[in-house]
Formats: sequence, structure tokens, C-alpha cells
Amino acid sequence: MRHRITQRKLNRTSEHRKAMMRNMAQNMIEHGRITTTIPKAKNLRPFVEKLVTKAVHSRRFTEAGDVPGALRARRAIHKALGDRSLVPKEHQEAYDGMSDAMRKKTMRMVSGRRYRTGEPKGRLSFTGESITHRLIETIAPRFADRPGGYVRLILLPKRRLGDHAALAMLQFVGDEEAPTSLTKPSKSSRKRKADGRYALAIKEAKSWAKKDRDSAKKAKADSQVDAEATADEGAESADES
Repeated sequence: MRHRITQRKLNRTSEHRKAMMRNMAQNMIEHGRITTTIPKAKNLRPFVEKLVTKAVHSRRFTEAGDVPGALRARRAIHKALGDRSLVPKEHQEAYDGMSDAMRKKTMRMVSGRRYRTGEPKGRLSFTGESITHRLIETIAPRFADRPGGYVRLILLPKRRLGDHAALAMLQFVGDEEAPTSLTKPSKSSRKRKADGRYALAIKEAKSWAKKDRDSAKKAKADSQVDAEATADEGAESADES
């Protein structure tokens, strides 16, 4: 019997499942929302909410002057989430154009430690930001006065292309943007081909319908001309008689 077992196995080993939850949580913290299948979304939601709760506690401990408590909360977040280094969104284009050596200087110090805050250092216009720093300094302040329920789960009407799996979107409460108003993703080659075939079929159908209408009009005009000619011939024969 599955007493007190709330987690779904998701057809994965425990190590794979933990790594997947960690990566999905990092992506959600980075972008503010994530779209995935419904079972994964239901597993990810409590995982992210616990991380946000620890981040809120860390800020409260810091404000109260409890440095050990804040450090314990930060270490708990680091243990569950890892410490991915992020590139600020406004500098992503500049980062993509850098060489590998310049990227390394931007993300790590000379000693090898990662930059944490994303602030400029020395001659660098920007540096990397740790996922833990963003969670504690950017996301946690939004929920300082909220007792829980930081993540909203929205079931999406569309299905995933390929396996037709039902999808859901997770987003932080406060991002009140509806799923229908999100920027549409670029179409895949398969979708573009399908749209092209559909557009061609509609174009051909309209062309044939126009031809049918033109032929019907021409036949109607010819029949009227023939009727008028027959009427004229009948009138002439009547006059002759």
C-alpha cells in the first residue's frame, strides 16, 4: 500500500527524478514560468514552493540579525537546487557574441569561484548571477507577507506535438499574464509544412469554386442569348406568315 507516498515516479530512477526536478526548478526561477506535462507540473509545484519558503525564511533571519539561521536556509536551498550561474537577460546578446575565454572571465573570478550577484566587476560590464541569489533577492521579497501558495498551475488546452501529452504551465503568483497572451513560439518545420499544405488546399478550393462560378455565369449568359435569338427567330417567322 502507498501510505504517505505523494511523489510520482514518472518512470524514472530516483537520481534521474531528483535531477529533473532540480533542472526544471532552476528554469522556472530563471524565466518565471515553465510549461511541462501535468504529472511533472504536479510534482514540481511543491518542490518550488518549499524552496521559496526557505528563501523567505533566509531573508527574515537576515533582517533579524540571525546570521547562522540565514546561512542554514541558504545552504538548504543550495543543497536542493544547486547553484547554476545565470546571464542577465539584458546582456544575453552580448554574452552570445563573446569568445569562450571572455565568457569564462564573465562567469568566474580569477580564483575560479563563480560570481553571485550579476553586478559589474572591474572592466566587466556584467557578471553571472547565481540561481540562489535570484531566488532569495528577487523572488522571495514578493512573497514576504504571503503564507504559502506561491505557484499557480494552469492546465493548457493544447497538446504536445509527438506524443499528444496534456500540458500545464507553472508560474509564480503575481505574474498575472494569461497563457493566451504569451508570446507565440516559433513554429516547427513540421507545423510550417502542415500550414503550407492547408493554405494550398484552401487556395485550390477557392480557385475551383471561382471557376465553377464563372462557368455557371457563362452558361447562364449563353442560355439567355440563345433564348433571345430563338425569340427573335419566332417573331420573324410570325411576321413573314
